[in-house]
Amino acid sequence: MSAPATYEDWEARAAGLSINGKAFIQGQYVSALKGETFTCISPVDGRQLGEVASCDEGDAEIAVQAAREAFESGVWSRMAPAKRKQILLKFADLIRDNREELALLETLDMGKPIRFALRGDIPAAERAIRWTAEAIDKHYDELAPTAHNEIGMITREPIGVVAAIVPWNFPLIMAAWKIAPALATGNSVILKPSEKSPLTAIRIAILAKEAGIPDGVFNVLPGYGHTVGKALALHMDVDCLVFTGSTGIAKQLMIYAGQSNMKRVWLEAGGKSPNIVFADAQDLKVAAKAAASALAFNQGEVCTAGTRLLVEASIKDQFVELVKQEMLAWEPGHPLDPNTVSGAIVDQQQLERVIGYIEAGQQEGAKLVQGGKRLMQETGGMFVEPTIFDQVHNRMRIASEEIFGPVLSVIPFNTAEEAVEIANDTIYGLAAAVWSADINKAHKVAKALRAGSVWINHYDGGDMTAPFGGFKQSGNGRDKSLHAFDKYTELKATWLLLE
Repeated sequence: MSAPATYEDWEARAAGLSINGKAFIQGQYVSALKGETFTCISPVDGRQLGEVASCDEGDAEIAVQAAREAFESGVWSRMAPAKRKQILLKFADLIRDNREELALLETLDMGKPIRFALRGDIPAAERAIRWTAEAIDKHYDELAPTAHNEIGMITREPIGVVAAIVPWNFPLIMAAWKIAPALATGNSVILKPSEKSPLTAIRIAILAKEAGIPDGVFNVLPGYGHTVGKALALHMDVDCLVFTGSTGIAKQLMIYAGQSNMKRVWLEAGGKSPNIVFADAQDLKVAAKAAASALAFNQGEVCTAGTRLLVEASIKDQFVELVKQEMLAWEPGHPLDPNTVSGAIVDQQQLERVIGYIEAGQQEGAKLVQGGKRLMQETGGMFVEPTIFDQVHNRMRIASEEIFGPVLSVIPFNTAEEAVEIANDTIYGLAAAVWSADINKAHKVAKALRAGSVWINHYDGGDMTAPFGGFKQSGNGRDKSLHAFDKYTELKATWLLLE
């Protein structure tokens, strides 16, 4: 079936969409133990999408028990890697086959444009599962360099029960980055999607079962962080906790791990990424177009968003004008219109947070040069203009705190050393970019930047072959690539003395 071509086509599909809001435990969709639900409201226009199970400690207990029993049975954990690969490849196929429904759920649930959900998010989730599946039986263990009468084996074993708490901005992609390597290495998984965007996580649960993943190996618990999320983080029988979200919550999860069983905790947290443009950048218009995209894509709800634009002072005014022109292409529109490139902020709470930061920027003395207003209020949706502030310094809240919305802070610099100092003057270290035609300078600056991903003469590069994660308070561990496997396995040394 070809994808709907028009806004009216997508609206018709949305009107006929069946929403499942139940939890998925032991291979079945179930209501929350206490029967509690919360209403899933679309930020696109305020429509009620349905009621979603609000799981809590009791549901977590049942899911962890199911996951533990499945793990200990060996039905998945001791399955041959090549067999797990075939099942996960089938899972990827099913995500591809249901891409239009999943894209529509993603758009209605969190407000991103349907064009990006369909062409970006769902294919990226499929690729994450497919790439990881293909790697399962190509990832070898090791032998230590021993004496002739000894054999030192170094093996990786599945860690056990993995709880994955994922964010609302890229719901299915972030889930795939966690569940793919966790399942590939033989673990049982409990996925806790954000209460702001739980629908695709719930939908793929039955696809996992259809692909052949045994009951109890993959479970989905929708609900709030302070209830079911906390319960999973404190549970004594969860062996590993992986999380993407804010730095504040990441810190709390580390505390919970220490208060419980010292479970392994891997965190991808916040960012305040610097996008550094030197006067000798090869094409300022290309750099300006990338700067606008780095800020406005996904409504600025991106952990790696280039929210701090560091520009060499000699070209600052010229470059800001170029960015202003490029930002016009990112005006919000209805997310179900295939021509829309910027959609709705995820909910009222987040919209108010973004507006609050725009007001704070003005109060602290930054110069508002573009945007700053809420739009399309008559639709009932949550829309805000991409916003540019000039005359910003790092002590301002808009330059130091993660906003998670389309608010850009322009900061001038005079030398490469000053640019690095400003860029690294942050608690975060997730991503950064450097624009210069001088490849020596670009590499020297890139090496000096304290960030997990650095892009030279472009923004937001990389694929499944490259690890993703942060320095400092942007987290620990890495998603994607073979490095992700380290998060979900324990390393065992077995020493044999030959007689």
